[in-house]
Amino acid sequence: MQTVTGLYDSYDDARFAVKALEDAGVPSDDISIVTNKANGVDVEGQGSYAAEGAGTGAGVGAVAGGAGGLLTGLGMLAIPGVGPVVAAGWLAATAAGAVAGAVAGGAVGGIVGAMVREGVPEDEANFYAEGIRRGGSVVTAKVDESKVGSAQSILSQSRPVDYASRRASYVEQGWSRFDESATPYTAEQIEAERQRYRRG
Repeated sequence: MQTVTGLYDSYDDARFAVKALEDAGVPSDDISIVTNKANGVDVEGQGSYAAEGAGTGAGVGAVAGGAGGLLTGLGMLAIPGVGPVVAAGWLAATAAGAVAGAVAGGAVGGIVGAMVREGVPEDEANFYAEGIRRGGSVVTAKVDESKVGSAQSILSQSRPVDYASRRASYVEQGWSRFDESATPYTAEQIEAERQRYRRG
């Protein structure tokens, strides 16, 4: 199995990517979505799994997967350096466990650690975590090696962020890696970020 990942400025684009992966036969259990709560995603009626602080995340595993497709299992948790997110799938559950493990044992935790453990290069994992911090949505899928190309094609059809140019932009702004101790972006900072990269 390999992990393919896409960052989206729009939650709707990320949601479309999830649905397209499911329609292509990728099991919901192998897909994840993590989106900044600032995207205004409504999880009413789906259960709230609000995690307080870095070492919590109880109940996140209960929303992983979910009958009727991944998006029916959305719940909330807190990610250090990002703040509240709406998430579903294996990455959300793994990140919550990694956060708890990092608090207990000093391991690389949170969202970066969860992605690295699933084969995402550390540089890319730092970028994706920063993308969520700045208001974006990340979709990840674990797929058989024979399906990597088709899964990447699906992610690329849903208007993802261009990795190289966005990373270069972050670096120009003085960014080098995701910092779990950083203050999460405010709604105003996220809106400014969206304006900076708004597509015509």
